[in-house]
Amino acid sequence: MPPQPPSAASRDEPVIRDRGDACPGALRLHAADDGFLARVRIPGGMLDADAALLLADAADRLGDGHIDLTSRGNAQLRGLGAGCGGELEAVLVRAALLPAPTHERVRNIVASPLTGLDRRGLPDVAPWVAELDRLLCASAPAARLSGRFLFALDDGRGDVTSLAADVNLAARDADRALLWTADPADAVLVAAADAPRAALEAAAYFLDTALEAGTRAWRVAELPAEHALHAAGLAARLAAAGIDAVLVGDTAAAHGPAPEPGLVEGPDGVTALSVLAPLGRLTTAQWRRLAGLTGRIRLTPWRGIIVPDLTAETAADALLGLAEAGLITAGDSPWRSVTACTGRPGCAKSLADVRADAQAVVVRATGLLPVHWSGCERRCGHPRGTAWVDVVATRAGYDLTAAGGTPRRGLRTPELPAALADARRTTSHDAAKK
Repeated sequence: MPPQPPSAASRDEPVIRDRGDACPGALRLHAADDGFLARVRIPGGMLDADAALLLADAADRLGDGHIDLTSRGNAQLRGLGAGCGGELEAVLVRAALLPAPTHERVRNIVASPLTGLDRRGLPDVAPWVAELDRLLCASAPAARLSGRFLFALDDGRGDVTSLAADVNLAARDADRALLWTADPADAVLVAAADAPRAALEAAAYFLDTALEAGTRAWRVAELPAEHALHAAGLAARLAAAGIDAVLVGDTAAAHGPAPEPGLVEGPDGVTALSVLAPLGRLTTAQWRRLAGLTGRIRLTPWRGIIVPDLTAETAADALLGLAEAGLITAGDSPWRSVTACTGRPGCAKSLADVRADAQAVVVRATGLLPVHWSGCERRCGHPRGTAWVDVVATRAGYDLTAAGGTPRRGLRTPELPAALADARRTTSHDAAKK
C-alpha cells in the first residue's frame, strides 16, 4: 500500500503546530512560479451565473484565463499579478463571494452535489449550506478555524461524508440528522432544523479543545488522544446551547460514490448534467458555457460540475455540446479517474510537468485505473483513500506504486504506459480473487 498523503495520514504522534496554516484564500494570495494564486471558497460549490461569470472575467483580466477546481469544491485563479489584490477583492464583493476578511478562508463546506436533483428522494441539504455559511460568517470564534477545517453536509447517500471532514452532518430522514466529528460510530442525533447550528457548535467544541490541548491543531484528527472529541462531550455542548441531541452508538455511515458523468434524471421531468474537468482545469470559455446553460452550477469535490434545471428535451443536446467543448461527459472516459497536482511550471517544488506527462500517457494506457500524478513527494491534491496508483516525480524519473504492490522506481515517461497497464491488470486480478 502506498503511503498516504500528509493530509490523510494517521497520527501516531501528536501534531504540534508552531504557526497558523498557510492555505491561500481570496485575499491571502499564494506566490507560485506562474504568478499568484487565489482560492475562492464556494460553500457547497453552489454558484449562480452572475457570480460565475464575474469569476471568469477576473480569470481572463487578472489571471491566466483558466479556473481550477479543488478537492473541496472551490475555485482557484492562477497567474495573478502581485498588485491585483484590490481589484480581485472588488470583483468578489460584487459576486457576493467575499464575507468579512476574517472569515473568508473558513467557509470550507462540501455538500452532496446531487442533493435535491435526482430521484433518490433523499432530503435536500442545500438549505443547510446557506444557513451554516451564514452562521459561520457571523461567529467571531469561527474566525480561528484553520483554512483546512472542513464541514461535510450529506443528504444520506454517503458521498461527502467519505471525505474525512472535521464536522459531518448526514441526513437520517427529513426530520433528523446525524452529527459527528472523528468517527461516525460516535455520533449524536439532532433535529434537521437544528443541524447547521449543531455543526457550528461542534466546530466550537474543537476550537476549545484545541486551545486546551495547546498544540494549535488545525484539524480534528490532529488532536492528541487525551484530548479527542467524543459524542458525549458534544451532546453536552449542544444541550448547553439549547439543542436536543441523542447519543447514537455503533452507527455505520453510508458510503456512496461521486456523481457519474452524464444525465441525471430528476423529479417532474427536470434533468441535471454531470461533467468532469480534465485534471480539474477549465478554460474560461468552458466555464462560461456551463454557467450559461441554466444560470446555476454546482462544483463538486471530485473536480466536477453539476448543471441543474434542464428539461429532458434539451439536456442530451447540452451534454453533447459540453463533450465537444472538451469536458468529460461519460463514465468510460480514461480521464475520469486521473488527477494531478499543478506541477511545473506553476510549482517551484515540482520536478516535472506532470499535467503534460499525464496527457501524453493517459490516452495510451491507463483505461479507468485511478491514477494520481505528483510533481514531488508532497503529493498535493491526492484523493482520499489508498486505492490509487501513485505516479510521483523524482530526480531520477517517476516512481509508480499501486495499492499493495512493490514500487517501480526511476521510470521514464515512455515507460509509464506499460507500467500502468501492468498495474491495471494486477489490480483487476486482485479484485477478481476477492
